[in-house]
Amino acid sequence: MGILIKARTVSEAWEKAVLKCWENGSYSNTEYGESAKEILGMMIVIEKPFDEPRIHRGDIHVAVKGSLEKYYDEVINGTLDYAVKEKKIHYTYHERLFDYQPEGINQINYLTDKLSKSEFSRRAQAITWNPSKDIWISSPPCLQRLWCTVRSKKLIMHAMWRSRDVFRAMHMNILAITKLQQLIANRMNLEVGSYVDFTNSAHIYKKSYTDTERFIEVLRIKGDNQKNNL
Repeated sequence: MGILIKARTVSEAWEKAVLKCWENGSYSNTEYGESAKEILGMMIVIEKPFDEPRIHRGDIHVAVKGSLEKYYDEVINGTLDYAVKEKKIHYTYHERLFDYQPEGINQINYLTDKLSKSEFSRRAQAITWNPSKDIWISSPPCLQRLWCTVRSKKLIMHAMWRSRDVFRAMHMNILAITKLQQLIANRMNLEVGSYVDFTNSAHIYKKSYTDTERFIEVLRIKGDNQKNNL
């Protein structure tokens, strides 16, 4: 129980997370009525979140044409926020971070202003959880909190998640949230520093077992080919 993963890039981190969850995860039940392999407490430290390769070629969900760009727009630019206002969906991460209701607080502006005044502040955070709304619905936000600080002229970000589908969601989540990290760094004329990602329940659902096994087999064959070429 509890795993630490260290990686240089986003793609390396995701690959290691899938392997760890598959090999070390315990079987558990879920509120959706589907079993899963689960690790309680997965911390991922990514040293260089914008070093290449950022995108792992083995992620079949990112591979869908336009899917990553669409997700970037939803998280960074708020292209789906209108659907929250029209009550078609319950939330978006952009809406919770940039327009937290009912006060309409732009938490990213607060975070940037706070660190601009005091780089070493420990108060530069943004939350998504809204108890008046989220405890009553079946699919509340997985991302719970972002925390940032500045060290050696680099913007460091920590992200806390209550629950995460490692195989189907984690890679795209990290790609988008590190884009937000970059946006904040650019506002402050800073470099992007390390990214730390912590998930309470990191899991792979049973419906993804076949795809996960296929993914791991491709990694094994690739590893064997690399060894044979040495």
